[in-house]
Amino acid sequence: MASVPSPPGGLEVPLWRAVAVFRVASLAYVCVVVLRDADRYAHPLAAGAVVLAMAAWTGVTAAGYARPRWRGWPLLLADLGVVLAILLVTPWVVGRAALAAGVTTLAVAWLGGPVLAWAVSGGRRRGAVAALVLGAADLATRGMVSPSALNGTILLLLAGVVVGHVARLAVTAEERLHRAVELEAATRERERLARDIHDSVLQVLALVQRRGAHLDGEAGELARLAGEQEAALRALIAGTGPVPTDGGPVDLRALLGRYASATVSLSAPATPVPLPGPVARELAAATAAALDNVERHADGRAWVLVEDEGATVTVSVRDEGPGFPDGRLAEAAAQGRLGVARSIRGRLADLGGIVRITSTPGAGTEVELTVPRAPR
Repeated sequence: MASVPSPPGGLEVPLWRAVAVFRVASLAYVCVVVLRDADRYAHPLAAGAVVLAMAAWTGVTAAGYARPRWRGWPLLLADLGVVLAILLVTPWVVGRAALAAGVTTLAVAWLGGPVLAWAVSGGRRRGAVAALVLGAADLATRGMVSPSALNGTILLLLAGVVVGHVARLAVTAEERLHRAVELEAATRERERLARDIHDSVLQVLALVQRRGAHLDGEAGELARLAGEQEAALRALIAGTGPVPTDGGPVDLRALLGRYASATVSLSAPATPVPLPGPVARELAAATAAALDNVERHADGRAWVLVEDEGATVTVSVRDEGPGFPDGRLAEAAAQGRLGVARSIRGRLADLGGIVRITSTPGAGTEVELTVPRAPR
């Protein structure tokens, strides 16, 4: 089955759009600051040229980061280099005296653009590196470490770390969502196939195996092969992947499918039979104990039937062995043979379930295990 393609752009697209919006908004703020302080600049016309260059680069980065294949090191390094160049020309354009008097640098908040871009592209560490580089350059441009300048550097660092962390969370969430979609699609496909073949191919193979089980020669061999293929096919359509080891829901079919073979026929619903993990594992263990008795006393040939009755789930294990008379189980328990008492009845009692054992000498035995869907 083909894998499910990821959605174009994924969950990172809104983050890159937010970076573009931040650049435009911060550029507008730069324009306001330049118009306000132009009379205090050493070279006002040069300040206008720098603002035009910032506007052009804002357009370049908006177009570049919008394309996933361009979000690599060349554009990231160029972005950082352009902002560093603007910081380097700031002392000449604004003037040392104006900077010392408290006039802001030309980049102002616009220098946060590369920090956000680096953080979105590579996470916390990359964002922190860009913030430290630009923060150090901003302090060097001012020529002094004032409280306001230091606060700006700290804010840059916090922005790089926080945005980087959010970006990594978005990538992780997208990967998990993609895996969940793939799993759901695979489960739906398996269930569709199970419904299609459950009442056709499997029944034919089971019929061939039963009709030819006591024949000799090639007919008997054909029956044996049909039984093996039936068991393999049932295990395939009932498989649900790795069984969870925590207390979450478990598909009972996945646990019982391990016991299907050429001599053990498993019939289960085509749809999942979910049970709490501990309940499903204890029920499967009780079923295994019943099958072990079949192996020892009835030549191993058994039929297992799973019935999902809503509030309860019932597993029936039937064989065509010699059977036993009434009172035999009580006699075995009195003699210290507690296989049925502990392995089967004890497990079901702990789950609040019921065990019904029906046997007639010469007519085989049926063990019926019923558990509530919610453990008591």
